[in-house]
Amino acid sequence: RLLARLAGEGHQIISIDNIETTLEVGSNTAREIASRLTEKGWLDRLFPGTYLIIPLTAGEESVYTAHEYLIAAHVASPMYIGYYSALSHHGLTEQVPRTVYVVTPTRAQNREIHGVPYRTTTVTEQKFFGFEPVSIDGTTVHVSDVAKTLVDCADHPEFCGGLRVLATAMRTADDHGCSWDTVGSYLQQLDNGAATKRIVYLADHLGIDLPGREALGNSFTSGYSLLDPTQPDTGSTDSLYRLQINVEPTTLEPTES
Repeated sequence: RLLARLAGEGHQIISIDNIETTLEVGSNTAREIASRLTEKGWLDRLFPGTYLIIPLTAGEESVYTAHEYLIAAHVASPMYIGYYSALSHHGLTEQVPRTVYVVTPTRAQNREIHGVPYRTTTVTEQKFFGFEPVSIDGTTVHVSDVAKTLVDCADHPEFCGGLRVLATAMRTADDHGCSWDTVGSYLQQLDNGAATKRIVYLADHLGIDLPGREALGNSFTSGYSLLDPTQPDTGSTDSLYRLQINVEPTTLEPTES
């Protein structure tokens, strides 16, 4: 009755609270029920208090998993899928990252579930914006929009594979009609000097017309930031961008097809 009702409501992943509410039982009884259903192969425990409903189609061996984004939505709350995962979701990289990147303003643990690493990044409330609802198997999951994905990756290139990946993403986004006005607005809202410098540097280098470029340039912080924090602390400094250029600029340019 429990699984039929919850599955009928569209739940693939349930919590102890769902069991309590559906069956009108106490917490201890709900945990006992979850434990018995797990032993019998009807549920798969993802992490404490959270379970995956195993459908009949999984067969006798109960080999089944849900879409990674559905699981990610239960790793932290509130949350959105970001960084390298969002680049992949929006088609801004040809790479398919093995890790699922989860952004949240709350504290949450990194986890590995069904062989998939879930990397949680805690951000301030000020940085927790710019995401949109996406339907995954009938369930709504939040993913950073294109503009916020680029801004987040400029803020933390280490979570997207480095600056070369970001440069490719910006070229692709520009080809697809990215709203650079929105990117500029997000940079101002994020208020992170290093992220702004990297976006402006790449836009200039790639020939992207960035609205409000002069205002963004005037907002550069005085200190020098690494162009690519995933690379060694080497290279010369550029006073125009207030960046230490530790990546060969030619490697950021589009390649001939």
